[in-house]
Amino acid sequence: MGRTLENKKEIVADLKGTLSQSTLALVIDYQGLTVAEITDLRRRLRPSGTVCKVTKNTFMGLAIQEEEKWQPMSELLKGSSAFLLVKEDFSSAIKAYQEFQKATKKTELRGGVMEGRLLKDEDVKALGDLPSKEQLMAQIAGAINALATKVAVGIKEVPSSLARGIQAIADKDKEGATTPE
Repeated sequence: MGRTLENKKEIVADLKGTLSQSTLALVIDYQGLTVAEITDLRRRLRPSGTVCKVTKNTFMGLAIQEEEKWQPMSELLKGSSAFLLVKEDFSSAIKAYQEFQKATKKTELRGGVMEGRLLKDEDVKALGDLPSKEQLMAQIAGAINALATKVAVGIKEVPSSLARGIQAIADKDKEGATTPE
């Protein structure tokens, strides 16, 4: 028995809702994957806040129809498609997919869409090479800490230098007073 019209509308509404929360959508050809392998892919993607949707291209086409920023995805809707909808940390999501792809060698990345732009395979790889959100925050915190340390050392150095200068003058005055001329 096929899907009812109401059921199809629910699927499209669910896709629209997930897309509205996403910053990046990747389209992969999942043909040849077993249910266990798709489950493994979903498990790997979960920590990065990514949802893997396996649905008909027509449903995704209907979901992106009114959304201008997802329109370029229509070029990728062919064959058996799985959609990786990334909410936040796209770098970790891409790395998790790449690890899965290396392990199974059964999927192929068709491309992706981010901020209304169509991304090719090399663009997605470049995004995956970016540091994760946590790494960027650690780098920024380290830079702020280093700057604060330099300021503190500089502030501490001013009175120390002044004290050494005064001590040198005092020593010179003592030498001058004890030396008979």
